[in-house]
Amino acid sequence: MKKRSGDWSIHTRREITLKYTIQCRVGSGAYSDVYKAFRRSDSLPVALKEIHDYQSAHREIEALQSLSGSPNVVALHEYFWSEDEDAVLVLEFLPTDLASVIREGKKRGGIAVGEIKRWMVQILCGVDACHRSSIVHRDLKPANLLVSADGVLKLADFGQARILLDPGSLTLNGNPLLNEQITPNPSSVEPPEVILETEIPNKDDSANEEHGSSSKDDFIGELDEFKSKEAMIEIDKETQDGDTSCLATCTTSEAEEDPFGGSFSYEAEGGDDGNGPLTSCVGTRWYRSPELLYGSTKYGPEIDLWSLGCIFAELFSLEPIFPGSSDLDQLGRIFSVLGNLSDEIWPGCSELPDYRIISFGKVENPIGLESCLPNRSLDEINLVKKLLCFNPASRATAMELLHDKYLTEEPLPVPVSELGVPSSHTAQDQDSDDEWGDYRDMGSDSDFDDFGPVNVTATETGFSIRH
Repeated sequence: MKKRSGDWSIHTRREITLKYTIQCRVGSGAYSDVYKAFRRSDSLPVALKEIHDYQSAHREIEALQSLSGSPNVVALHEYFWSEDEDAVLVLEFLPTDLASVIREGKKRGGIAVGEIKRWMVQILCGVDACHRSSIVHRDLKPANLLVSADGVLKLADFGQARILLDPGSLTLNGNPLLNEQITPNPSSVEPPEVILETEIPNKDDSANEEHGSSSKDDFIGELDEFKSKEAMIEIDKETQDGDTSCLATCTTSEAEEDPFGGSFSYEAEGGDDGNGPLTSCVGTRWYRSPELLYGSTKYGPEIDLWSLGCIFAELFSLEPIFPGSSDLDQLGRIFSVLGNLSDEIWPGCSELPDYRIISFGKVENPIGLESCLPNRSLDEINLVKKLLCFNPASRATAMELLHDKYLTEEPLPVPVSELGVPSSHTAQDQDSDDEWGDYRDMGSDSDFDDFGPVNVTATETGFSIRH
């Protein structure tokens, strides 16, 4: 991975400064910097993300092009490449994120159930759009779920995303998702008794907001319209010429030099084709699934679903559910809640690369998710349980959760206009050189340097852990 080329280098790029007025840097990480700017032609606020790593820039641009038009995914306006292969992405500017919402909720003593449901609905819609396009985000966490001033939540930071298959062919938990979306079968999918309100792209929401939550008939119509629009996005992506999507997000000169050629797939890390092994060193530790912690290189969208379970639990408790200080401590915290991992619970888990290298002492009495979510309803706990389960094939899909009874029963999700949205990131977030804000202690790389509160002893084959 190429090291960052230096702070504020974006100011030397005349092709950018001619089009955008750069205001200030609002975020920084090891390989990227984010600036707030205004487009000179119409004063539109934008975020300029300067990425100092070619592969991350490649992935983020291609993923965002594939998801163009999805209402709960951040929009890519255009992008620029420099001679040293740094990239600058011009993204829509969103002033805050779900991490800030959670912090504000903690200060207020909690987040109302109707608000939690609306945040969940928006997250699920964004994740569903990714998975239907064969995109695995691989770094879902509150800090990567950006929020507009009027409450619209959008998935962001696709630098670790992977497009695993051609769009339209993704299967999750054995179900062809795209077929369910474009050609729904009324006989096999029974609509819920009450339908939650769903945001429709390019639609004036003022009328809906006046009436609050939708009635059953209104919501059925809105859900059908939402599915129809999402299906049209998929059809457009399958039928358009590859370079057309490039022209939509960059200048003509940049399109001629487009390094992606309109492709929808990547060469796998460590392999020669798109079906080769992936890397397990992805995501942010607190939201990383057990299969990744055990070194799996064969995984799919289910790793995002585990992350969703961690995020939803955090919305309920206002605290991270598994705040591990190392990968081993992370596994220990998971086992203390869910119990030990075994082939009986997850058939085939013993084949994970590190399963026989790291062994934990038996957890006799796991505390269970109920203890982690005190004062929450049974429906809320069951929703998290559908995601935080060891067997990836048992995790509920985003679309299945959109129809979960928790989201379709009173109190219904509030209108977006009624969400409590922080005005912006806190001063601490803005001044920090760490892009994770209050999440600075979450490791993004696998490591065994800090074992945390675990007892580690050497064995003939690896480690034995007692937590």
